[in-house]
Amino acid sequence: MIHKKILIAGFREQTRNYCAAFSLLGAQAETLCGTIQELSMLLADDFLPNPADFDGLILPGGGDISPFFYHMENKGSRNIDSLLDSVQFSLFRAFTAAGKPVLGICKGIQLINVAFGGTLIQDLSGESLSIHAWDEGDKIHITKAAHGTFPAQLYSNFPRVNSAHHQAVAAVGDGLRVAQYGPDFVIEALYHERLPILGVQWHPERMCYSFAREEIEDGSKLLKYFLSLL
Repeated sequence: MIHKKILIAGFREQTRNYCAAFSLLGAQAETLCGTIQELSMLLADDFLPNPADFDGLILPGGGDISPFFYHMENKGSRNIDSLLDSVQFSLFRAFTAAGKPVLGICKGIQLINVAFGGTLIQDLSGESLSIHAWDEGDKIHITKAAHGTFPAQLYSNFPRVNSAHHQAVAAVGDGLRVAQYGPDFVIEALYHERLPILGVQWHPERMCYSFAREEIEDGSKLLKYFLSLL
């Protein structure tokens, strides 16, 4: 049996939940590297992963994207790692050019949107933060999925998902379409109209297996769907 091989474009310690979930689904998941120092060495040696060696790319959650990349001043962005941002954008362009499927999760959906010329809300309103922002664990809330889109096909018209973010998609990038939004109309999922590119603002890797619970959807359905595109 040939296992699908995916690259998770993040640091090892921060992506263990992603690796565990994909491993349980029979995929081989590799992370970018272990530390920022290792990442710097990869760049210095011009030795970033080659899309030809993988079937797909995962852009994981993390800190905020530098507003430099969408031509705005910093108005609430924090926990920025511009070096990692640059690498993730480079990998996204390379995998997209190679026709490989890409799934963006949390920060990942935002990075996809920026890569296609979109912008971000740098700090959600207080009302939205009460729905989406992390305090002592994921926030769980209902969403609305657009008819016929992948969240509606996988779950229902009103999926219950988790949240742990203070930023969100603002102006939608070229070629992207909204698939799902929250009760405050914060965008929860995007897809590209022609390319095998998906993004969700929620965390499916924390909605399955050891993280599964009755009041939330099964995140493994989305991860399986992504693997089916490879």
